Amino acid sequence: MAGSSKSKGAPRGRVKTWAVRGLKIGLAAAVAGLLAVVIAVVIAMQSLPDYDSLKSSPNGQMIRVHAADGSVIVSLGPSFGQWLSYDQIPQVMVDAMVSTEDKRFYLHPGVDPVGMARAAWVAIERRGTGRRWQGASTITQQVTRNIFLNNSYSFGRKLREMILALALERKFSKRQILELYLNKVYFGGGAYGIDAASRKFFGHPATSLRLPEAAIIAGLVKAPSSYSPTADADAAIGRAGVVLDLMQENGAISASDHANADLAGVRMAPEPPQNSVRYFTDWALPQLDVLIDEPNEPLEVYTTIDLGMQNAATAAVKANVPAGTQGALVSLDRDGAVRAMVGGLDYVSSNYNRATTATRQPGSAWKIFVYMAALEAGYTPDTGVTDEPVTINGWSPRNSSGRFSGDIDIRTAFAYSINTVAAKLGMEVGFPTVADMARRFGVTTPINTHPSMVLGTSDVRLIDMTRAFASIARKGIAVTPYGITRVTTADGRLLYSHQDDTSRVLVAPWVAAGMTDLMQTAVSTGTGKAAQIGRPVAGKTGTTSSNKDGWFLGFSSGITTGVWMGRDDARAVGVLQGGRAPARAFADYMKVAVAKRPVEKFETEVTLPEWQLEPDAEAYYGGPDNGVDSGMMVDENGLPIERGRPAGSDAEEDADQQQMEVDPQDRPQPPRLDQQWIDNVLGRDRQRQQQQNRPTRPAGDQ
Repeated sequence: MAGSSKSKGAPRGRVKTWAVRGLKIGLAAAVAGLLAVVIAVVIAMQSLPDYDSLKSSPNGQMIRVHAADGSVIVSLGPSFGQWLSYDQIPQVMVDAMVSTEDKRFYLHPGVDPVGMARAAWVAIERRGTGRRWQGASTITQQVTRNIFLNNSYSFGRKLREMILALALERKFSKRQILELYLNKVYFGGGAYGIDAASRKFFGHPATSLRLPEAAIIAGLVKAPSSYSPTADADAAIGRAGVVLDLMQENGAISASDHANADLAGVRMAPEPPQNSVRYFTDWALPQLDVLIDEPNEPLEVYTTIDLGMQNAATAAVKANVPAGTQGALVSLDRDGAVRAMVGGLDYVSSNYNRATTATRQPGSAWKIFVYMAALEAGYTPDTGVTDEPVTINGWSPRNSSGRFSGDIDIRTAFAYSINTVAAKLGMEVGFPTVADMARRFGVTTPINTHPSMVLGTSDVRLIDMTRAFASIARKGIAVTPYGITRVTTADGRLLYSHQDDTSRVLVAPWVAAGMTDLMQTAVSTGTGKAAQIGRPVAGKTGTTSSNKDGWFLGFSSGITTGVWMGRDDARAVGVLQGGRAPARAFADYMKVAVAKRPVEKFETEVTLPEWQLEPDAEAYYGGPDNGVDSGMMVDENGLPIERGRPAGSDAEEDADQQQMEVDPQDRPQPPRLDQQWIDNVLGRDRQRQQQQNRPTRPAGDQ
């Protein structure tokens, strides 16, 4: 029996011994592990950057673009709103986030043991399903993951996350950690931080968040794409109800607060348009690089675009463009502000901006430069010209009608876009002069100076041509298209404000007035009749050879609009003419664009400059003003013309008339240009004769 007792006691002793050894090993391992964690935390603390460095965002710059009425039309880049200090964050937002994401935030050291135990239990239940762990991350751990790590779910990443969370809690206060979290956490839709989320979803800063709005934002963190208010408002409100329940359970709000939180009454900010207006933003936003120098702070960019006019422009182009073709439109206010821009029929399918990038031949719309050069050279709208066959350096232009009209005036030639007259005017003023006029008015593409250039054979951009017409509408003062009125930071600090420049005068007011006269006639009775809108309109059509391009550009009541239509591959379109689809699109748009503006009559009658008016009647009826008393006149080459003028006779006019009727072969030939003729013109012969007849005085009289 005794032996039996010993044999039973021996195993028990060995078990006890092994248990004690195991406990000691476990304690030693725990101490070693704890020591290792402490060392790791201390090392991590040493490697953590300071708080200001943690605040800086490496994720890109947020840019919110506003229309002319202040509404947001597009948000670009990761949306980082204004950084809010802890004291600026509404308490309801703090309470909503803590109750939802980490209700023991103020009690744990960065890692929540209770949460870890729950996560371990969930992991056991979901073993083999491939589903992720849930419920283990504290707010502090989420901060470390957002700033230092990634979203992989490996054990090594989780261990590093815990070490960094413990270090973060040792180095920074709970308030600082919450401030980091609320300004950096992702809420969906590109919005990082509560201010960006508030501005995106509700249209106002986070400093004015109310309880229902705070609940909606707090509910987004779990699944931003699933609970996004813009994607599924019902899901977002349902999730916000869960957040309110958690806040009440956590003691953050009372039952009455919960009951009074009207989630259904929350007004969501409308989703910005993403189609045709993007042509405008793609053109305007690159200009920020030269306007401001602020690469980091979120920006508020206020633009000139008018959404009502933009919608009307899009509808007008789509309603009138021929099948299989593209269309573009640019509309400028009198100072150059871009009110509408359509770069194509659909931005999603083609983001190529035909309004600002494409270069096409303008056809007869180019004639504004020819006629302005002629007006500047002394022509007027009433000047007589002849529509007849003409050949210039082997080039013979034809009229689209196939006929010649004979004697007409400048106004009629322009109204009916007569090519032969444009060619003759270009030859008279000089083709380089026409090119210079186009350059003066803002054409930036290469310009040829061949005779055919008067008919618009040089490629141009729609926005440049619209700019030229706008400068005419502004009575010759240069117009520069612009899209940005001012730029501020998210907190309202002004970085840029547009200033209108009226200092550059391109042509005299009477030249612009004459050109407006011509263009008004073109719309009233000429090729642009389809552009009439019931108020004064001045404009010009343009159609290229084989109907590859159709243009109409014009202005009324301070708005200048250019329309282009054609195929991207420059193939002919049989029904495309500037006076048809483009002019109709212009009219459809302009009826909306100027509807609320007063009717403005054009100032087409202005006083000509003094150099075009003779100072007095002596130019026609007085004596010759060449310093010669003999009555000598000169021809167009400066050669003298001898004319008999019986003085004091009533027959002078009859004699002049008889001389004009003499056969040219019987007229006396002009004298040779020799020294004798020069002496005669300058009166040297008379001076020598007077010196010879002057008596010589004695030397003593000197």
